[in-house]
Amino acid sequence: MSFSPYLCKSKLRELAAGAGFCGFGIACADVVDPVFASVRRRWIESGMNAGMDYLARYDDVRSDVRLMVEGARSVIVLAMSYYDPSALPGVSVARYALGDDYHDVLRRLCVPIAGVLESEGFAARICVDTAPVAERYWAVKAGVGVIGLNSTLIVKDAGSFCFLCEIVTDAPLPPDSPAQGDCGRCGRCVKACPAGALNGDNTLDARRCLSYLTIEHRGNFPPGTDLHGCLYGCDRCQEVCPHNVSPAVTPRSEFMMRPDYAALSLDQVIELDQNGFSTIFARSAIKRAKLAGLVRNALTLKDVGK
Repeated sequence: MSFSPYLCKSKLRELAAGAGFCGFGIACADVVDPVFASVRRRWIESGMNAGMDYLARYDDVRSDVRLMVEGARSVIVLAMSYYDPSALPGVSVARYALGDDYHDVLRRLCVPIAGVLESEGFAARICVDTAPVAERYWAVKAGVGVIGLNSTLIVKDAGSFCFLCEIVTDAPLPPDSPAQGDCGRCGRCVKACPAGALNGDNTLDARRCLSYLTIEHRGNFPPGTDLHGCLYGCDRCQEVCPHNVSPAVTPRSEFMMRPDYAALSLDQVIELDQNGFSTIFARSAIKRAKLAGLVRNALTLKDVGK
Protein backbone atom coordinates (compact mmCIF):
# COMPACT_ATOMS: atom_id res chain seq x y z
CA MET A 1 0.00 0.00 0.00
CA SER A 2 1.35 3.44 -0.89
CA PHE A 3 2.27 5.95 1.81
CA SER A 4 -0.47 8.45 2.66
CA PRO A 5 0.94 11.63 4.29
CA TYR A 6 -2.44 12.71 5.66
CA LEU A 7 -3.35 9.32 7.11
CA CYS A 8 0.11 9.09 8.64
CA LYS A 9 -0.22 12.53 10.22
CA SER A 10 -3.60 11.56 11.63
CA LYS A 11 -2.10 8.43 13.17
CA LEU A 12 0.80 10.38 14.65
CA ARG A 13 -1.55 12.95 16.17
CA GLU A 14 -3.70 10.18 17.63
CA LEU A 15 -0.70 8.47 19.21
CA ALA A 16 0.55 11.77 20.63
CA ALA A 17 -2.81 12.54 22.21
CA GLY A 18 -2.99 9.01 23.62
CA ALA A 19 0.40 9.47 25.27
CA GLY A 20 -0.80 12.68 26.92
CA PHE A 21 0.85 15.32 24.75
CA CYS A 22 -1.13 18.57 24.88
CA GLY A 23 0.53 20.06 21.81
CA PHE A 24 1.20 18.59 18.37
CA GLY A 25 2.24 20.28 15.16
CA ILE A 26 4.34 19.80 12.06
CA ALA A 27 6.60 22.25 10.24
CA CYS A 28 8.51 21.90 6.98
CA ALA A 29 12.19 21.27 7.69
CA ASP A 30 14.17 24.20 6.35
CA VAL A 31 16.74 26.85 7.20
CA VAL A 32 15.63 28.95 10.17
CA ASP A 33 14.59 32.52 9.56
CA PRO A 34 17.70 34.77 9.18
CA VAL A 35 16.30 37.28 11.68
CA PHE A 36 15.86 34.59 14.33
CA ALA A 37 19.36 33.24 13.64
CA SER A 38 20.84 36.74 13.89
CA VAL A 39 19.14 37.45 17.23
CA ARG A 40 20.44 34.18 18.61
CA ARG A 41 24.00 34.87 17.46
CA ARG A 42 23.97 38.34 19.03
CA TRP A 43 22.69 36.80 22.26
CA ILE A 44 25.63 34.39 22.28
CA GLU A 45 28.14 37.10 21.37
CA SER A 46 26.92 39.26 24.25
CA GLY A 47 27.72 36.46 26.69
CA MET A 48 24.13 36.01 27.86
CA ASN A 49 24.49 32.24 27.61
CA ALA A 50 26.79 32.53 30.66
CA GLY A 51 28.69 29.27 31.24
CA MET A 52 26.51 27.26 28.86
CA ASP A 53 29.19 27.01 26.18
CA TYR A 54 27.36 24.15 24.50
CA LEU A 55 24.76 26.65 23.26
CA ALA A 56 27.42 28.22 21.05
CA ARG A 57 28.27 24.92 19.38
CA TYR A 58 26.74 23.39 16.25
CA ASP A 59 25.45 26.72 15.00
CA ASP A 60 25.15 25.23 11.52
CA VAL A 61 22.76 22.54 12.75
CA ARG A 62 20.76 25.00 14.84
CA SER A 63 20.38 27.13 11.72
CA ASP A 64 19.44 24.22 9.43
CA VAL A 65 17.62 21.29 11.03
CA ARG A 66 18.02 19.31 7.81
CA LEU A 67 21.61 18.63 8.81
CA MET A 68 20.29 16.37 11.58
CA VAL A 69 18.63 13.85 9.27
CA GLU A 70 19.66 13.33 5.67
CA GLY A 71 16.88 14.51 3.41
CA ALA A 72 14.80 15.80 6.34
CA ARG A 73 11.47 17.23 5.23
CA SER A 74 9.42 17.58 8.41
CA VAL A 75 9.81 18.59 12.05
CA ILE A 76 7.19 17.19 14.40
CA VAL A 77 6.85 19.23 17.60
CA LEU A 78 5.25 17.81 20.72
CA ALA A 79 4.39 19.51 24.01
CA MET A 80 3.70 17.79 27.33
CA SER A 81 2.39 19.50 30.47
CA TYR A 82 4.31 18.87 33.67
CA TYR A 83 2.01 20.93 35.88
CA ASP A 84 0.94 19.15 39.05
CA PRO A 85 -1.56 21.35 40.95
CA SER A 86 -0.98 19.44 44.18
CA ALA A 87 2.75 20.15 44.17
CA LEU A 88 3.65 22.22 47.22
CA PRO A 89 7.31 21.41 47.94
CA GLY A 90 8.86 22.32 51.26
CA VAL A 91 11.77 23.97 49.47
CA SER A 92 11.82 25.91 46.23
CA VAL A 93 12.25 23.46 43.37
CA ALA A 94 11.09 24.28 39.84
CA ARG A 95 7.96 22.35 38.94
CA TYR A 96 9.57 20.61 35.96
CA ALA A 97 11.98 18.81 38.30
CA LEU A 98 9.48 17.51 40.86
CA GLY A 99 8.97 14.21 39.05
CA ASP A 100 11.06 11.93 36.88
CA ASP A 101 13.67 13.23 34.46
CA TYR A 102 11.76 14.41 31.40
CA HIS A 103 14.55 13.40 29.02
CA ASP A 104 13.91 9.72 29.72
CA VAL A 105 10.12 9.91 29.93
CA LEU A 106 9.57 11.93 26.77
CA ARG A 107 12.00 9.86 24.72
CA ARG A 108 10.16 6.71 25.75
CA LEU A 109 6.80 8.24 24.84
CA CYS A 110 8.13 9.34 21.43
CA VAL A 111 9.40 5.90 20.44
CA PRO A 112 5.99 4.55 19.25
CA ILE A 113 5.35 7.78 17.34
CA ALA A 114 8.71 7.60 15.59
CA GLY A 115 8.06 3.90 15.03
CA VAL A 116 5.10 4.69 12.77
CA LEU A 117 7.41 6.63 10.47
CA GLU A 118 10.12 3.99 10.58
CA SER A 119 7.59 1.29 9.69
CA GLU A 120 6.92 3.25 6.51
CA GLY A 121 10.64 3.27 5.67
CA PHE A 122 11.41 6.79 6.87
CA ALA A 123 14.12 8.02 9.23
CA ALA A 124 12.97 9.58 12.50
CA ARG A 125 15.30 11.21 15.03
CA ILE A 126 13.86 11.94 18.46
CA CYS A 127 15.19 15.13 20.09
CA VAL A 128 14.59 15.81 23.77
CA ASP A 129 16.45 18.96 24.77
CA THR A 130 19.94 17.52 24.23
CA ALA A 131 20.13 17.94 20.43
CA PRO A 132 21.04 21.31 18.86
CA VAL A 133 17.48 22.14 17.76
CA ALA A 134 15.92 25.60 17.95
CA GLU A 135 12.89 23.97 19.53
CA ARG A 136 10.84 27.05 20.42
CA TYR A 137 11.36 28.38 16.91
CA TRP A 138 10.08 25.13 15.43
CA ALA A 139 7.21 25.04 17.92
CA VAL A 140 6.04 28.40 16.59
CA LYS A 141 6.49 27.24 12.98
CA ALA A 142 4.47 24.11 13.76
CA GLY A 143 1.66 26.13 15.32
CA VAL A 144 2.13 24.68 18.80
CA GLY A 145 2.49 28.04 20.57
CA VAL A 146 4.11 31.46 20.80
CA ILE A 147 7.22 32.61 22.62
CA GLY A 148 6.59 34.74 25.70
CA LEU A 149 8.54 37.73 26.96
CA ASN A 150 10.20 35.35 29.44
CA SER A 151 11.42 33.24 26.47
CA THR A 152 9.28 30.22 27.39
CA LEU A 153 6.89 28.73 24.86
CA ILE A 154 3.25 29.36 25.67
CA VAL A 155 1.38 26.36 24.33
CA LYS A 156 -2.07 27.04 22.93
CA ASP A 157 -4.77 26.31 25.55
CA ALA A 158 -2.18 24.79 27.90
CA GLY A 159 0.14 27.51 29.23
CA SER A 160 3.91 27.39 29.58
CA PHE A 161 4.43 24.64 32.17
CA CYS A 162 5.23 22.30 29.30
CA PHE A 163 8.13 20.24 28.00
CA LEU A 164 8.98 20.28 24.31
CA CYS A 165 10.43 17.55 22.15
CA GLU A 166 10.81 17.05 18.42
CA ILE A 167 11.01 14.29 15.83
CA VAL A 168 12.97 15.21 12.71
CA THR A 169 12.08 13.01 9.77
CA ASP A 170 12.48 12.67 6.02
CA ALA A 171 8.77 11.87 5.73
CA PRO A 172 6.84 14.45 3.64
CA LEU A 173 4.12 15.27 6.18
CA PRO A 174 1.48 18.00 5.74
CA PRO A 175 2.60 21.06 7.73
CA ASP A 176 0.44 23.06 10.13
CA SER A 177 0.06 26.81 9.96
CA PRO A 178 2.57 28.76 12.09
CA ALA A 179 1.33 30.30 15.32
CA GLN A 180 0.44 33.96 14.95
CA GLY A 181 0.71 36.92 17.32
CA ASP A 182 2.57 37.12 20.61
CA CYS A 183 1.97 36.40 24.29
CA GLY A 184 0.19 39.70 24.90
CA ARG A 185 3.32 41.36 26.26
CA CYS A 186 1.75 42.43 29.56
CA GLY A 187 5.20 42.55 31.14
CA ARG A 188 4.24 40.78 34.37
CA CYS A 189 7.02 38.22 33.96
CA VAL A 190 9.66 40.93 33.49
CA LYS A 191 8.53 42.73 36.64
CA ALA A 192 8.31 39.50 38.66
CA CYS A 193 11.80 38.22 37.90
CA PRO A 194 13.62 38.70 41.23
CA ALA A 195 17.04 38.83 39.60
CA GLY A 196 16.17 41.12 36.69
CA ALA A 197 17.19 38.49 34.16
CA LEU A 198 14.46 39.14 31.59
CA ASN A 199 15.34 41.59 28.85
CA GLY A 200 11.78 42.35 27.79
CA ASP A 201 12.42 41.18 24.23
CA ASN A 202 11.74 37.44 24.54
CA THR A 203 15.29 36.77 25.73
CA LEU A 204 16.95 36.46 29.11
CA ASP A 205 20.40 37.03 30.55
CA ALA A 206 21.45 33.66 31.97
CA ARG A 207 24.16 35.34 34.01
CA ARG A 208 21.40 36.71 36.23
CA CYS A 209 18.81 33.95 35.85
CA LEU A 210 18.18 31.97 39.04
CA SER A 211 17.46 28.81 37.07
CA TYR A 212 20.89 29.01 35.45
CA LEU A 213 22.67 29.89 38.68
CA THR A 214 21.08 27.10 40.75
CA ILE A 215 21.35 24.40 38.07
CA GLU A 216 24.03 25.03 35.46
CA HIS A 217 26.52 27.29 37.24
CA ARG A 218 29.53 25.48 38.66
CA GLY A 219 31.65 26.68 41.55
CA ASN A 220 31.07 29.63 43.84
CA PHE A 221 28.42 32.23 43.12
CA PRO A 222 29.38 35.77 42.10
CA PRO A 223 29.68 38.06 45.14
CA GLY A 224 26.34 39.32 46.41
CA THR A 225 24.26 36.62 44.72
CA ASP A 226 20.75 36.38 46.16
CA LEU A 227 18.89 33.17 45.28
CA HIS A 228 15.57 34.63 46.44
CA GLY A 229 14.55 31.36 48.07
CA CYS A 230 15.33 29.15 45.07
CA LEU A 231 17.04 25.82 45.72
CA TYR A 232 16.77 24.40 42.21
CA GLY A 233 15.36 26.42 39.36
CA CYS A 234 12.82 29.23 39.42
CA ASP A 235 9.21 29.52 38.23
CA ARG A 236 8.46 33.14 39.17
CA CYS A 237 8.02 34.39 35.61
CA GLN A 238 5.66 31.53 34.80
CA GLU A 239 3.67 31.80 38.01
CA VAL A 240 2.57 35.37 37.23
CA CYS A 241 1.82 34.74 33.55
CA PRO A 242 -1.88 35.21 32.65
CA HIS A 243 -1.62 32.20 30.35
CA ASN A 244 -0.97 30.04 33.43
CA VAL A 245 -4.08 31.04 35.37
CA SER A 246 -5.50 27.62 34.52
CA PRO A 247 -2.67 25.60 32.98
CA ALA A 248 -3.11 22.15 31.53
CA VAL A 249 -2.58 19.53 34.23
CA THR A 250 -0.10 16.79 33.44
CA PRO A 251 -1.72 13.45 32.62
CA ARG A 252 1.50 11.57 33.40
CA SER A 253 2.15 10.18 36.86
CA GLU A 254 5.88 10.37 36.11
CA PHE A 255 5.71 14.17 36.42
CA MET A 256 3.77 14.27 39.67
CA MET A 257 5.72 15.53 42.68
CA ARG A 258 7.61 12.85 44.54
CA PRO A 259 6.33 12.60 48.14
CA ASP A 260 9.86 12.82 49.56
CA TYR A 261 10.29 16.32 48.17
CA ALA A 262 7.43 17.77 50.21
CA ALA A 263 9.31 17.23 53.46
CA LEU A 264 12.81 17.95 52.17
CA SER A 265 14.51 20.63 54.27
CA LEU A 266 17.61 22.71 53.66
CA ASP A 267 19.34 20.97 56.57
CA GLN A 268 18.67 17.59 55.00
CA VAL A 269 20.10 18.76 51.69
CA ILE A 270 23.22 20.15 53.38
CA GLU A 271 23.82 16.84 55.15
CA LEU A 272 23.49 14.70 52.02
CA ASP A 273 26.40 12.54 50.95
CA GLN A 274 26.82 11.21 47.42
CA ASN A 275 24.95 7.98 48.19
CA GLY A 276 22.01 9.85 49.71
CA PHE A 277 21.94 12.32 46.83
CA SER A 278 21.93 9.53 44.24
CA THR A 279 19.19 7.67 46.10
CA ILE A 280 16.80 10.57 46.67
CA PHE A 281 17.25 12.06 43.21
CA ALA A 282 17.44 8.84 41.19
CA ARG A 283 15.81 9.36 37.75
CA SER A 284 15.46 13.06 38.57
CA ALA A 285 16.49 16.14 36.60
CA ILE A 286 17.84 17.55 39.88
CA LYS A 287 20.91 15.39 39.38
CA ARG A 288 22.05 17.97 36.82
CA ALA A 289 23.03 20.35 39.61
CA LYS A 290 25.19 17.59 41.13
CA LEU A 291 25.60 17.13 44.86
CA ALA A 292 28.10 19.98 45.22
CA GLY A 293 25.80 22.42 43.44
CA LEU A 294 22.71 21.51 45.41
CA VAL A 295 24.52 21.70 48.74
CA ARG A 296 26.04 25.05 47.70
CA ASN A 297 22.52 26.33 46.95
CA ALA A 298 21.17 25.12 50.29
CA LEU A 299 24.06 26.65 52.23
CA THR A 300 23.53 29.97 50.45
CA LEU A 301 19.83 29.94 51.34
CA LYS A 302 20.63 28.93 54.89
CA ASP A 303 23.06 31.83 55.30
CA VAL A 304 20.45 34.28 54.03
CA GLY A 305 17.94 32.95 56.54
CA LYS A 306 20.20 33.49 59.53
